[in-house]
Amino acid sequence: QVQLVESGGGLVQTGGSLRLSCVVSGLTFKTASVGWFRQDSGQEREFVAAISWSGRTTDYSDSAKGRFTISRDDAKNTVSVQMNSLKPEDTAVYYCAADSRHFGDRSASSFDYWGQGTQVTVSS
Repeated sequence: QVQLVESGGGLVQTGGSLRLSCVVSGLTFKTASVGWFRQDSGQEREFVAAISWSGRTTDYSDSAKGRFTISRDDAKNTVSVQMNSLKPEDTAVYYCAADSRHFGDRSASSFDYWGQGTQVTVSS
């Protein structure tokens, strides 16, 4: 059974930082690309960042570029995203997702497995 468990969400002030982590189990982690998405109430799920199975390639949305950094630790089956300079518009539920087949497709439908999400709230 594949499981993705996110942690690290919370309440932070504008300009603050948070580090989200996603622990993956039940699949061959070293061959899976992992991404982060977010969804605010009433909005569609939005791509944030992704990292390839090798860790050598990353992809960021325009809103995340320069502020967020995604990384992976294969020894711990964990993918993290460091989020700096947070803004109120970053408020959302953040989900991690795994894609065991390819890397580079930002659509949510291309990811096979999903976590339950962790809430990030940025106060102004």
